[in-house]
Formats: sequence, C-alpha cells, structure tokens
Amino acid sequence: MELNSKIYIAGHRGMVGGAIKRKLEKDGFRNIITRTSGELDLRRQDQVQDFFETEKPDYVFLAAAKVGGIHANNTYRAEFLYDNLMIAANVIHSAYENSVSKLMFLGSSCIYPRLAPQPIAEDSLLTGPLEATNEPYAIAKITGIKLCEAYRDQYGCNFISVMPTNLYGIGDNYHPENSHVLPALIRKFHEAKQAGRPTVTVWGTGTPKREFLYADDLAEACVFLMEKYDGRELVNIGAGEDLTIRELAETVRDVVCFEGDIVFDTTKPDGTPRKLMDVSKLHGLGWRHSTDLRSGIAQAYGDFLRKQFQHMNAMHQ
Repeated sequence: MELNSKIYIAGHRGMVGGAIKRKLEKDGFRNIITRTSGELDLRRQDQVQDFFETEKPDYVFLAAAKVGGIHANNTYRAEFLYDNLMIAANVIHSAYENSVSKLMFLGSSCIYPRLAPQPIAEDSLLTGPLEATNEPYAIAKITGIKLCEAYRDQYGCNFISVMPTNLYGIGDNYHPENSHVLPALIRKFHEAKQAGRPTVTVWGTGTPKREFLYADDLAEACVFLMEKYDGRELVNIGAGEDLTIRELAETVRDVVCFEGDIVFDTTKPDGTPRKLMDVSKLHGLGWRHSTDLRSGIAQAYGDFLRKQFQHMNAMHQ
C-alpha cells in the first residue's frame, strides 16, 4: 500500500474498523474512504455496486458485520446469517468487478469446530460441528473465507482472510444484552461499584478458557498482513495465550476497583469449553501482539467511562 492508495474500510464505526482506521491514519495514509450504514447498506447489492464503481478503491478492509454475544447470536439467527452473507457476497464480488488490488476479509474464531483441538490451527476449519449458539454467524463467515478462496482460484484476485480471536478495546459494545463477555463484565462491575452492591453475578461456571486481543493490536496485525501476506490460506490473529472466565472476571474487578464478591450462575450456559488460537503462522511471518490484558482492560475501561460521561452530558442538555 502506498500512502496515497485509496483504502476503503467497511465497518469503520465498529471497534475493529475504527482501530484499523486509527492505525492507517497514524501511519500516514490519507486517502481513506468510509461510509456509514445509513449512507451505504452493504446488504444491498445495487448500493454496493454503485459505491465501488464510483469510488474505485485500491484496497479493501472488510470489517463490517452484524455482531453480538451468545444471547444475540442465538436470538437473531436469521438476521445474523442473512446480513453477514449479504455483506460478504456483495463487497467481495464488487471488489472483483472493480479490480481492487487487494482485499482483506475479517472472520471470527467461531468459524472453527466447537471441539477443535487446542490451540486451534487454521487447518481445523470444517473438520467438525460448529458451536450451536452462533452457528449462523459462523456459517456466514466461513462463506466469506470460501468466497475469497474461490475468487482467487477462478479470477486470480488477491483476496486474503484473517481470523481474529476474541477482541476488546476502544469503541466496544457495552449493551447489557448484546455485548461480548469482556465488555459485559466491565459494565457489570462498574454498575455494581456505583450502586454499592456486594456481589456481581457472572454467567456459567467460570471454568471455560478464552483468549483476548486488544483491538488496536489486531489493527496492527491487519495492516502488517495487508502489506506482507498474499497467501490463499487464512491466518489466525490472536495473543496465543488464554485464561479462565473466573480469572478474567477477577482482573476486570481489580481494574474497575470493585470491592465485592463474584458469584457464578451455573444454570447459565458456558459456551465452548476452550478457544485458543494457534498463532504460530502469524508469529512466523514476524508479528506479535504488544498489549498485555490488564493494561488493555484499563484502556477499555477508560473508553467506557468516557462514553458514560458523554451519555450523561447528552441527557442533561
């Protein structure tokens, strides 16, 4: 990518797209194109075709998606499948039709089988059943990967796919029902601290293990791979280390300075027992994450507090 290359970030207002935009701007890229979902509905083929024909981007980061935690994935199954299928198909096809130099498709670690051997290597894809709660989302993301491979095979397109692990950071979603585990914990501990409650209840047993990567680290990896990697095979992006949900909850409690106890609601589902990415391929290419979990959570909590402050100000105006 040249500093004057025309770069389209699909999903720039999301946590991932926002982090990629910050990274590119920091590196001196000035010709970045964005559209809000109100301006461009990526589910609409006609709108996507018009956009690509008009703008003719050189590079595309496809970070737009309908996302959410276990509850949202399980409740809005048709929307998660349809919306994400349409986004992937429309953007990838228009990128091919308009001779985009390179496209990066961002998937998710939920594409892998529920009981994949740990840590999960890239070749585990399609070797077993998916986790039932987020199967529609996973199938849409797998389709995106296969579209990139197929357009490469048939048309010679330089379309690559990356699979991030669980992410958190600036611009995360803290919705009480539709957020992922880490932002949900930040909100829960903060609200319990504000209300002076003695305990915070966490879903499940606390024993499942999860890996977390700070979104700005992911953005660095994405820009690195856009510059350095042209392979057909997908690449995992992660920290390569995990911890239990109990350990995660305790870390968030410490960062938020909540003094009470943690209670585990064992009637609620745990989801996948363990999900750690094998990142040896990424490390072999020369990239490693740099933000440790505690300092990343502290930065995310700072972002959460800023949002709360802005929300309160808006309500009082």
